[in-house]
Amino acid sequence: MKTLIALIGFLSLTACTGGLKTQRLQVQHFDKQGHRGCRGLMPENTIPAMLHAIDLGVTTLETDAVITQDQQVLLSHEPFFNHEITTKPDGSLVTEAEEKNLNLYRMNYAEIKTYDVGQRPHPRFPKQQRMAVHKPLLADMIDAVETYCRNNQKPLPQYNIETKSQPATDDQYHPQPAAFVELVVGVIKTKNITERVIIQSFDPRTLQYLHEKYPSIKTALLVEDNDPKPFALQLRDLGFIPAIYSPAHTLVTPLLVKQCRDAAVGLVPWTVNDAVRIKELKQMGVTGVITDYPNLFKGL
Repeated sequence: MKTLIALIGFLSLTACTGGLKTQRLQVQHFDKQGHRGCRGLMPENTIPAMLHAIDLGVTTLETDAVITQDQQVLLSHEPFFNHEITTKPDGSLVTEAEEKNLNLYRMNYAEIKTYDVGQRPHPRFPKQQRMAVHKPLLADMIDAVETYCRNNQKPLPQYNIETKSQPATDDQYHPQPAAFVELVVGVIKTKNITERVIIQSFDPRTLQYLHEKYPSIKTALLVEDNDPKPFALQLRDLGFIPAIYSPAHTLVTPLLVKQCRDAAVGLVPWTVNDAVRIKELKQMGVTGVITDYPNLFKGL
């Protein structure tokens, strides 16, 4: 296990960080990440959203993964049908009271495809284009993006895939971490895109399993805006140094930028929907930004 003496020094945590393994991220450009494709402009986590994000010049497609009853990896932010965006097969609207009973982990993909997630106007994203569209499988999204890029002479993107899990809902809304990771890795290996994949999570268990079993796959630690733990303690608790540290953008400070740079960790905050703030963060030295509006990257 590689000991990071320089990192231990600047973190001032010699006793608890010695021996951490690290992933090195080779930052060659400012990483323009489209959140759920381009949620502000197109229905989130759908193939049209991903293709439009490609047209807007993103370098990374950020998305979310859940698992279906028939063990398929599905793009969805929630492990159920969100009432804000979902229309039932009979044309009626999913209500907030019933959404969590529409558990994707208890539904086969053939049934999931019959629900629409693009025709309802989004209450928080008025610019989002409305269309008939369903939640796609990760494999189908990758196929569509790779084909689109090759046919249109576009650079092939990275994929930043979040494992949507937490201990409280194991075996209720998703499988245990090891099974979850194996299903996701199975897709990315089949599609031969491993070198262009980042797996991110707020759940350290999936990242820890991934790092031990598949250390060559890049990982990103997501951090909530109300998380009080500093950078050093986050890494200590994770048990290794990920390729990317991905906090809420309100947590970014000059000190955090320096800590990430010194640790050779990419710093990619979320979710930044203001052009001025994106430029400010870039000037501070973050290595990328996640936004619902990839059109804001124009001119960067």
